[in-house]
Amino acid sequence: MSERFLEFHSGTTWIDIRLLQAISLSSCHKKSDVRIVLCYPVETQHIKQIQEAYPEANVVAAGQERIAEELPKADIFCGHAKVSVPWEETVKAKRLRWIQSSAAGLDHCLVPSVVESKIIVSSASGVLADQVAEHSLALATGCSRRIPLFIQQQQHKEFIRRPTRDLTGSTVLIVGLGGNGQRLAEVLHPLKTHILATDYFPDRPAPLVDQLGGPEDLHNLLPKADFIFLTAPLTNQTRNMIDSSALSVMKPGAILINVARGGLVVEQAVVDALESGHLDSAGFDVTPEEPPAADSPLWAAPHLIITPHVGGQSKKRIDRMTDLFCENIIRYREGRPIINLVDKKRGFPTPVV
Repeated sequence: MSERFLEFHSGTTWIDIRLLQAISLSSCHKKSDVRIVLCYPVETQHIKQIQEAYPEANVVAAGQERIAEELPKADIFCGHAKVSVPWEETVKAKRLRWIQSSAAGLDHCLVPSVVESKIIVSSASGVLADQVAEHSLALATGCSRRIPLFIQQQQHKEFIRRPTRDLTGSTVLIVGLGGNGQRLAEVLHPLKTHILATDYFPDRPAPLVDQLGGPEDLHNLLPKADFIFLTAPLTNQTRNMIDSSALSVMKPGAILINVARGGLVVEQAVVDALESGHLDSAGFDVTPEEPPAADSPLWAAPHLIITPHVGGQSKKRIDRMTDLFCENIIRYREGRPIINLVDKKRGFPTPVV
């Protein structure tokens, strides 16, 4: 395993799953019967790498086109189905034993039947943290340095200085200190920012964070922040967390950045805050509906930058995801701790302190 891959440790979870050996694949099927179904954009070399990690398995690259057909026949599923799939049928078949999400977010697979089943789930938390942090910075500085405004001026051949804002030296609030949130803190720290954060595990070490609170502290921390970064998972507890009430306690002129899931925010409440000027600006890489409907008020909202969910894009994305999956295949088969084992009730990996 490369040193680059081992960098995942800062934003991932290592859980002892020896107690789960009772439901391991070797006890359920002959090895020649094991089917690994993939639904992420693998290429030939990735399939070969997965096959080498589990030589006896049948590896099926289903893609989005065939995942609905192949999922009920899978023993292991790795990917992110973006189409409707038969989760109920799959759970009832009692064949699927492990879901390795190819995304950090798990709302695509943590349906009630999966949560209540014995299927284990692991996430891709931290795999694309570098890219998400970089995109977060781009959205934040795009807002603060008024890049959309200056692009508009350029199109009109105008060369006019306008007031800008500073990210350097500001107070930032990171909502959700998982793999992406931790990496974002690392990126923001050299900018001499005062870093606040909320997380479900506020007692764990967070050396770069000046103040770490629990979810219940969100409304107490929002008024202190010049920039709010949303990097939390989408769960029943976090859905619509940025509503009119949360927005009302934000500092006038705050900048809101969402690189997590669109469902964390109430769309109309954000639009209202932008139109009133209470929010200075916002940058969304994710929206409540993707893509937003043609009549969505987001398209016309003032001072809002929208990017089409590209925060995790990288030339090395599929390579790194496959590295993680293959490492977890080996660990799973050997009964050793796997990376990013998810607490299905909570909806995200539980960190080891």
